[in-house]
Amino acid sequence: MQISRRKAIALLLLIVFFWGTTWVAMGALVREIAPVWLASFRYIIALAAVILVQGASGNLALPRKGDTPIILVVAIFSLTLCSITMATGLQFVPPGRSVVLGYTHSLWVVPGAWLFLREELPPKRLAGVILGISGIITLCDPPAIIHGQGFNPLGYAMLLLNALSFSVAILYTRRHIWVSSPFQVLFWQFLLAATMLSLLALLIEGPPDFSLSPLNILLLLHIGIPGGALAFWAVSVVSSSLPATATSLGILAAPLVGIFFSAIFMNERIDASLIAAVFMILGGILLGNSPKASKSA
Repeated sequence: MQISRRKAIALLLLIVFFWGTTWVAMGALVREIAPVWLASFRYIIALAAVILVQGASGNLALPRKGDTPIILVVAIFSLTLCSITMATGLQFVPPGRSVVLGYTHSLWVVPGAWLFLREELPPKRLAGVILGISGIITLCDPPAIIHGQGFNPLGYAMLLLNALSFSVAILYTRRHIWVSSPFQVLFWQFLLAATMLSLLALLIEGPPDFSLSPLNILLLLHIGIPGGALAFWAVSVVSSSLPATATSLGILAAPLVGIFFSAIFMNERIDASLIAAVFMILGGILLGNSPKASKSA
């Protein structure tokens, strides 16, 4: 499905807003709901939304031969592992810092493509990776680590694992030969992820035990529908209407949205280490994915 350039840009801005605010909503919800159950509820809601849309549009169908690898890889790495590590990390790290770390997946794709896809790693890309890693170190706030002030290694480790897991899905998707469209396999990816997450939640956290306020219900709907089903559908539409580089780089604005709303609604402090880390990480990603770097690869 292709749309006009103007509509695609507007849709890209919505994706940025939805995904940026999803980190803030998850940060608020994880205070009330155990992390694996929270991840499960997100994709149960997203699954319900996809069933309604695909059922109404006639796109709900059995997977075709060749769809299985992309269903498994996305469901396991991009949905299940990413959502568990995201929710767990948000228990210990504020949403603003969390979303910046989560979006380093574009950084890890560069050495991953060199290692596994045999792509070249020219000096410009290597410099981008080094700059981005320096930003991650800055984000961890070394003075706070030295003085034992507010640094939780488990939270940061979970968020780095989140980025690495998502990068695995990106690397596989680069080489996948599509049979059905990304939107057509979305139902099966959400179904598998929701099933795995629910089973893991029962095993790890036991039966769900929580009470929800009207606000938390709205936040759950937000992370499941705009931040889940709608955003994933929108990415497939935007990707077919805008250049791949423009789409991937545009989505990098999501951390800025997350930081902004976390400062407003979660009272997160925006300090020098966070600002410096954002510039270094996003700068590293832009350097590694710039047109010249891509052409030289």
